[in-house]
Amino acid sequence: MNAIWFISYKLKTDVSVEDFLIASEKCHNEVLSQQKGFISWEVLRAGDTWVDLVKWETAEDAKNGETAGAGNPASYEFYSFIDMDTCNVQLYTVEKSH
Repeated sequence: MNAIWFISYKLKTDVSVEDFLIASEKCHNEVLSQQKGFISWEVLRAGDTWVDLVKWETAEDAKNGETAGAGNPASYEFYSFIDMDTCNVQLYTVEKSH
């Protein structure tokens, strides 16, 4: 059964959206896409609120992916753009797809 990280957040003040998106692509290429069970990562935006939808093969893969970027410069750069006080992480399992 697939699992999805639903992560909402806001960027820090005066962050370049272009630089943030470049950092997210680098984090995808160097960290998340290399993890067991990773399927996809979509970066969404509505005004100043951002959402990452990260799809995994299983909930266990998603849990293991939580520490994937520890010590990786690409992860550090990506998270440096985010106002962590606004970050909310939820893990959902896919019960049915249509």
